[in-house]
Amino acid sequence: MTGGPLEGVRVVDLSSVVVGPICTRVLADQGADVIKVEPPEGDLLRNLAIGARSPGMPGKFMQFNRNKRSICLDLKQPAAMAAMHRLLDGADIFVSNIRPAALARLGLDAASLAARNPRLIHCAILAFGTGGRYANRPAYDPIIQSLSGIAGTFERATGEPRFVPMVMTDHTTGLIAAQCIGFALYRRERTGRGEAIEVPMFENMASFVMTEHLGAASFDPPAGPSGDLRQLSPFYRPLPTKDGWITVSPNTDAQAFAFFDAIGRPELRDDPRFSSAQARTANAAAYFEVRAQGLAQRGTMEWLAILEAADVPVAAYNRIDDLAQDPHLRDVGFIVPEDHPTEGRLHRTANPNRFGGGERADALPAPRLGAQTREVLHEAGYDDAAIAALLDAGAAREASLPPA
Repeated sequence: MTGGPLEGVRVVDLSSVVVGPICTRVLADQGADVIKVEPPEGDLLRNLAIGARSPGMPGKFMQFNRNKRSICLDLKQPAAMAAMHRLLDGADIFVSNIRPAALARLGLDAASLAARNPRLIHCAILAFGTGGRYANRPAYDPIIQSLSGIAGTFERATGEPRFVPMVMTDHTTGLIAAQCIGFALYRRERTGRGEAIEVPMFENMASFVMTEHLGAASFDPPAGPSGDLRQLSPFYRPLPTKDGWITVSPNTDAQAFAFFDAIGRPELRDDPRFSSAQARTANAAAYFEVRAQGLAQRGTMEWLAILEAADVPVAAYNRIDDLAQDPHLRDVGFIVPEDHPTEGRLHRTANPNRFGGGERADALPAPRLGAQTREVLHEAGYDDAAIAALLDAGAAREASLPPA
């Protein structure tokens, strides 16, 4: 009994790397029973990421795959596909990030599975929507960042295109997929029927960029150029102080005027370039330069005290290694110590969201490849002899323990 809002919901997860696993981790964190179906070589992330105590168990994989159970099936073998169908016949949700043509060749497309299990919610996370010419192209995060305009926002801001240094499009699309699954579950409660969901990375990220930056170019004819001038400013970043870095974001008049007072420039309240939110947006480059010049006068801790007292949005600058020591994250118990049964002591992130009606009470460590193969097959109705036959044929595989 997990106690989360998705308790009793079973997910068959045929996804890998990041975009699918982040979706199913959200579902698992909320109490769903997520069965991670992996090929004999395992999820690519097991070998793509570095930093592990034993093969196939790098830290990055473990962060994305907590609260899941792993079954290893070679779906090229008919006996393994039969086992897969048994799992899907008893599932509520199927998640994959396999290209549409390959999914159809496996007979795991939405129409085929709906014929077997009409209540199944089939969520296909794709690089590109099936209605377009890119539909069956392979893609990873940098491909989508380049194509969707994310890298182009850096060119507008700094003169050089670059990628956000994390798989942002995978994370974002995975979260959107989990949201869509929630919507579909709600509709199934009313109709009794499942449905097919298509969640494309490219279209979702193009939507993010265009919603943020189309702006005046939304009109026909355009009322002005595209792009949010504030966010495309080279000063839209942490700014240097006398002894470090800091970030400020005074947007309302009250916040901006309090900031002007704090940096010793109260006369800027009446400067027509800065006297209203609209004026500050139109003159974003000059406004951001004023911020940069003002913040260079004092040290970071001094500014934090002054600006927090003035109710100006302000924050210290955290590097990656600083996050584990952030006092707020410590207050809320964001970093959770875990004793993994094979990988030893580690630290993982907690589920940041809270449900008043109850949350997942247990916590499953990220599984070794095939760690629950036998257990899951038993639940699907296979007896010991049938499981042994699958294992002997190589259609299913079990986890091997790391060397002592």
